[in-house]
Amino acid sequence: MITQEEIKEILDSYNQKNIAIGTLGGHSALDICRGAKLQGLRTIAVCQKGREKTYEQHYKTREGKGCVDYVIPVNKFSDITKESVQKELRDNNVVFIHNRYFWVYCNYKDIENKFTVPIFGTRDMVKREERNIPKNQYYFLQKAGIRMPKIFSSPRQINKLAIIKVSEAVRGYERAFFLAGSYEEYKRKSEEMIKRRVITKQALQKAVIEEYIVGAPVNFNFFYSPLTDEVELMGTDMRRQTNLDGLLRIPADEQQEVLRHVKPKFVETGHVAVTIKESLLEKAFAIGERFVRITQKLHKPGIIGPFALQGAVTAEEGKEDIVIFDVSFRIPGSPGTMFTPYSAYLYGKPISYGERIAMEIKNAVEQRKLHLLCT
Repeated sequence: MITQEEIKEILDSYNQKNIAIGTLGGHSALDICRGAKLQGLRTIAVCQKGREKTYEQHYKTREGKGCVDYVIPVNKFSDITKESVQKELRDNNVVFIHNRYFWVYCNYKDIENKFTVPIFGTRDMVKREERNIPKNQYYFLQKAGIRMPKIFSSPRQINKLAIIKVSEAVRGYERAFFLAGSYEEYKRKSEEMIKRRVITKQALQKAVIEEYIVGAPVNFNFFYSPLTDEVELMGTDMRRQTNLDGLLRIPADEQQEVLRHVKPKFVETGHVAVTIKESLLEKAFAIGERFVRITQKLHKPGIIGPFALQGAVTAEEGKEDIVIFDVSFRIPGSPGTMFTPYSAYLYGKPISYGERIAMEIKNAVEQRKLHLLCT
C-alpha cells in the first residue's frame, strides 16, 4: 500500500502554483475538466485510443472554447498505471480525480499499491462499493444507522417482493436485475436468464437479494470538505435506464404485448435532475453527515470530497422516509446535479461537482493543506 507519507512527499515536490487536474477520459471527465477550467486550473485527460475524440477534438481547449487542455493517449485504460504515464502526470503536477471508470478498468491492487499519483479522495475506499467483499457499503450504512432495504441471505428466504442484483455475463462491472416474490419465482426467472446468457450460474451465486423498495427514486449527491468540516448537498437526480424507460413510456395494455418479446433491462444511460421537498432536506443532510462520521470512525481518514447516497423516498402511513440502497464513494456520474438548486442556495450560483472539487483543491493549496485531501 502506498503510504500517506509518500503522497505528501510527491505533493511537496510539486509546483503548487501550477497544479493540474487529471482524470480518466470517461464517466465524469468533462464535468471535472469544466469545473477545473472555471477555477483557472489546467486539465489533463488520460484517454483510451478509439475513445479519445470527445476529449481530444470536440471539447479540446481552443480559442476560448472547450475544457480539456491535454490528452494522454493509452492503448487501454488500465495503462494509466504504467510508470511512464504516471511520470507524465507527476511531471505536470497532477492531482488525480478518480471516477467509476478508473476503478472499473484498473485493478484495485494496482491503484492501491502502484499508482504513485496523488488521488483526491480516499484511495482504498471505493472498493467498498462492491457487494461481495467484507465491510462493504452495506456495513457502513448499517453502522451509520441509515435505513436500507432488508437483505435476504438466501433466495429461499424471499417472502416479499425482492430485487436480485447480479453481475452481467458480458459486462461484469454492470449488473443485471430481476424481481421475484418467492423462491419459486426466483428459480424460474434466474434459470431463464442463465439460459439467455444474460447472467452466469457463478455470478448468480454471488448475487445480492434486496427487499424491493417502492418509492420515488432520488440520488443524494454530497460533498464533504475536510477544510471546513461541512457536508454539502450538491444536488439530486435519478437514473435513466434502457430499455426500462422505453417500456414505461408505452401504454400498460401494450406493455404486456411488448414483454412477450422483449425483457426489461436496467442499463444506466444517463440521469435526470430532480428536486425534493424542502421539508426533506434535514433528513437528507442527517444521513449525509452520519455517513461521513462513520467512515471517519471505521476507515480513516474517511470520505473526502464527493460521494452519493442513492435510494428512494417512500411514503408509509403518511410519513415520508429516505431509504438508501446504493453508495458511491467517489464522484457520481451525473453532471446534472448542478441543475438542481441546492448548491446555489449555499454559494449564490449553481456549482458543479467539477468546480466544487477545483475550489477545494485551490483552497487547500492556499492553506498549505493539499495533503489533507489526497491519498
